[in-house]
Amino acid sequence: MKVLVAVKRVVDYKVAVRVKQDGSGVETANVKMSMNPFDEIAVEEAVRLKEKGLVTEITAVSIGTDASQETLRTALAMGADKAILVKSDQEIQPLAAAKILKTIAQKDEPRVIILGKQAIDSDNNQVGQMLAALLGWPQGTFASKLEFKDDGVSVTREIDGGLETLFLTLPAVITTDLRLNEPRFISLPNIVKAKQKPLAVMTAEELQVDITPRIKQINVAMPEKRRAGVKLASAADLIQKLKSEARVIS
Repeated sequence: MKVLVAVKRVVDYKVAVRVKQDGSGVETANVKMSMNPFDEIAVEEAVRLKEKGLVTEITAVSIGTDASQETLRTALAMGADKAILVKSDQEIQPLAAAKILKTIAQKDEPRVIILGKQAIDSDNNQVGQMLAALLGWPQGTFASKLEFKDDGVSVTREIDGGLETLFLTLPAVITTDLRLNEPRFISLPNIVKAKQKPLAVMTAEELQVDITPRIKQINVAMPEKRRAGVKLASAADLIQKLKSEARVIS
């Protein structure tokens, strides 16, 4: 069984994000970058499935600039067998990413596609769902536990009311949540081995995918600092403030 894993290069989760002075986006120059944490969980799960003998080949895919090769080498060091970089210097929005992954999946023919439920930079939480719709495959989102059986996979997912278990026939798309696993520490020998593993570079044009942005970003700004709370003597005082200051009721 082949598995395709999507990974994204993002600002490291430990870095305090800063907005560019012109408000055009988030500052990434001279900022530590790393693999999206949810995607790291996706790679770890694929590697664990291979160690159990359920998976024969893991392909890691990333979309971005040449710098994304570093993220793919991390996936290879974790245990992926090969990697594909779809090179692009422009912003890749969720639908474009889903179309690229669909095209690669149709060529590579994986039985399972695993990706993080969302990227911590955009927080869109859309690519997995869009990809499943484009492929016409069943999907299991926010997975916290996977159990593969002969004809499919049982996906336990977290919902507002607790846990929900779905059974998906293969091929399927799965997005990972934090509680699915804890990614392994990458050893130095595996980092060295990763440099010898195949990493193909292609473009969206070669895949015949239109990546033209459909949404225009107007401005990016830091949220206002939270003001200190105020203790009120009565419900009447609260209602008065909601009317006169917050103006959320009339």
